[in-house]
Formats: sequence, structure tokens, C-alpha cells
Amino acid sequence: MKIKSKLLPLCAVIALLISAQSFTKNNTEDNQDKPQVKPSKPNIVIIMSDDLDSRQLSCYGGKNLQTTNIDALAAEGMKFQQTMCSEAMCVPTRASLFTGLYPMRHGSFQNHKPVYDTGLQSICQYLKAQDYRVALTGKDHSTKPQSVFPFEIVKGFQKDCVSPNDDYQLDSIRSYITRKNADPFCLFIMSINPHAPWVSGDASEFDPDKVILPAHMVDTKSVRAIYCKYLAEVRRLDNQVGDVRKLLKETGQDENTIFIFLGEQGPQFPGGKWTLYDNGLRSSMIVKWPGKVKANVTTDAIVQYEDITPTLVDIAGGKAIKDLDGRSFLNVLTGKSNSHRTEAFGIHNNIPEGTPYPMRSVRDQRYKLVMNLLSDQPYYIKYMMNPANKNSYWNEWVSLSDSSAKVKYLVDRITTRPRVELYDLQKDPDELNNIAGDGKNEQLVNGYETKLKKWMEQQGDEGAAVDHVYPKKNRNQR
Repeated sequence: MKIKSKLLPLCAVIALLISAQSFTKNNTEDNQDKPQVKPSKPNIVIIMSDDLDSRQLSCYGGKNLQTTNIDALAAEGMKFQQTMCSEAMCVPTRASLFTGLYPMRHGSFQNHKPVYDTGLQSICQYLKAQDYRVALTGKDHSTKPQSVFPFEIVKGFQKDCVSPNDDYQLDSIRSYITRKNADPFCLFIMSINPHAPWVSGDASEFDPDKVILPAHMVDTKSVRAIYCKYLAEVRRLDNQVGDVRKLLKETGQDENTIFIFLGEQGPQFPGGKWTLYDNGLRSSMIVKWPGKVKANVTTDAIVQYEDITPTLVDIAGGKAIKDLDGRSFLNVLTGKSNSHRTEAFGIHNNIPEGTPYPMRSVRDQRYKLVMNLLSDQPYYIKYMMNPANKNSYWNEWVSLSDSSAKVKYLVDRITTRPRVELYDLQKDPDELNNIAGDGKNEQLVNGYETKLKKWMEQQGDEGAAVDHVYPKKNRNQR
């Protein structure tokens, strides 16, 4: 009995140790994906689409599909109604996002033209100075030279925007965001959806006869079929947003992470990408920041992609960077201000996507003015308007324009443009009624032209003279 009584405390201790070991093991397993040290500064995740018509998102008024995950994000954050690209092409838009500079100043003022590499810096250097690690997964446009864009490249999302598949996995992203004892992160997740060739997703989800086409598009059976394929990739994009948000919650990162959704420029349809119409330049942005940005709010503040890098630096605690074209809109995010820019500027240079056709624009909340600097020349985009492509829906439009005044107007709106276009964006959001020729608007036209020419001068923009082929050996020369 004495032996037994002496063993009781010992057994209790052993049982306690086993229980503690079991608890520790289970607790470790439950938290193996969670970071060991919670950063004092917020993490940042930016997921960006590719050639998105933001008006197709149901939270932006779209009727063709319910973008459940993006809508949920908007319900938890701030939705920007007036987010503008300065050039409706992938490389210039991304270079502006990363550098905070307008295209003429960072060098990618034509699609696929590299930035200047003489001392230029980007979000990578700016956030590193604030003790952030900056990474990118997915589409890799505007990630070279590495001296300007030293991103840590994370596997996971497809980097080739014209790939026949958009397969992605989150394992490498999970490892990156849960790295032990690491600094806070800024991760760019660059989707390739819904960039052409529109071969991913399930187009059968959409009934071609019920799809609502944008007002500036010619309504044909072939266009409706193609648009269903486009919408299928918008669905894929929405699923990606949901998967990334789920990952943040699973790893305990959602409450200490700023989540930003960006729409990039508009779609690869006539009147969208490669133009200065709103279907090209007008984007979407949704920002969720728990505890800082109120849920389910909308702002009409005009912001441009050049403003995003300065805002991230501001959030990270850095000082305003001199000589950038963008400036922080943190006060808009925190509700201290409901306005940011009075105007947004736009630029288009058509080389290498077609023949020279430079355009410039300025817009505010009410009006947009577009200057077509070579209006005596036809506008031509090789990817959409090649007459040798007998299956092209564009060539179908051209053929139909011979017998339909409406179709002819929509075709001529793209190919044959006047020197100046002026649109009342409140009365004519689809920009189908050019009022520049109305005599009563002469003062408006002159005022906007003056603003635009002043901006071009400030940017060192020589207008039509810059839209030509640049030899690769001179790519860093201005």
C-alpha cells in the first residue's frame, strides 16, 4: 500500500506531462501554417486581373454574372468608382502601378516597351526601406529589369497571359505568407484572367441569347458566343479571389492584411483596351483593411494607378517620395477626405499593336476630352482588325456596316476619328455622342485642351512624335 501511495503522485506527474506534450503537438499542428511572429505593420495582398471590363462585376452593376467573391470583398471594404489607368495596355499600366510614374516618365509608353533602367526605382525598393518583403506571382509583365523590379518571384499563378490554361496552386503562396520570423509582406497576385484567348472556364454557364453586350459593340451571334467565353474567365477570376481570401483566413492572416483588388485596363474588344474610352481606361479597385477602412462604402474620388505605390508607402510608414506623379490617397481610405484628383490623364501610343495612332485625354467627374493626334490616319489594331482573318468578328462588323447605319456608326467610331472628342460622362457614359463639334461647347473644349497640353509639356510628351518603333539598343534613351 505504501508503494502504491508513493506511485500515485508520480503517475499524476507523468499523466500531466503526456497531456502537455499532446496539447503542444496538437497546438503545433493546428498552427503550423500560421506565422510565428505577427508583424506590427499590416501585410498587403494585391490581386490584379488582366483586361477586365469592370462593369461586368456585379458589385459594379454587371448583370451577366454574380461575382460572389469580389462582391463579398466590396461588402467588407471600400469600392472605388473612379479608378483610372493612364494607358489602357498591360505593360504601361503595370509599370505605372509599380513606379508611381506616368508612362512618358517611366519609359513604358508603348506596350511591351521596357522602362528606363537608369536609376528608376519601384515599389520593391520603396517598401523594402520600410522593412517589407515584396513578392509577385503570376503574370510577369513589368518585372524586368531586376535592377528596377527586384520582386521575389513566388510560384503559383500562371505567368503567360496567352497560355492555353490558367491553372494555379496556392502551396508556394502559403509558404511565403507563413514564413517564420519574417518581415511583413506585400504580395502581388497577377491573374491572367480574363485576357484573350478566352479558353479557360465554362462558357456553357452563359446563354448567348441572354448576355447583355456593352452598348458600343455590334450585336451579332458570333460576338455573343465570344462574350460568353470572356465571361467564363471573369468567373475564373472571381473564384481566384475567393481562394486567396480563404487562404488568408486559414493561415490567420486575414485580420492583419490589407486586401486590394484591381481590375487593370479594359477588355480586348473594339472600344476597350488600346483606346482612351472608359471601357479601356476605367478600372476597378476594392480595398479591405480591417479596423481602418469602413465596410461597404463607395467613393467617387478620382484616383489613378500612379497613386497606388505612394499610398502603400504611406500605409507602411514611409515619407512621401519626391518627383512621383502619383500621390497617396490614404485620407480617402480612412474617411478623412472624399476627393483626391480633380482630373485624370490618359495616353495611347499604338506601336507595336498597330500603325501609329497616338491619342491623349483628360477627364474629370463630368467630361472627357480626347485628342487624336493623327486623326487623318485610320486607327488599326492588328490583333482585332486584320482583314486576312476571315473569321474575325471585326470583319463581320465591317461587312454589316454596308447595310446598317447603326453598325457603320459603331465601326467608324473606332476607325475614323475626329481630331477632338468631347463626352458628357454623366449623360453619355458609353461615350457614343461626341459633342465637341457643338458650338456651345467651344469654351469647354478649349479649356480641356489647355489642361491637356500643359500636362503633356510637364511630362516631356512630344505627342505624335513619340509613337514610332524604338530599336532595342536605344530602349533606355529618351
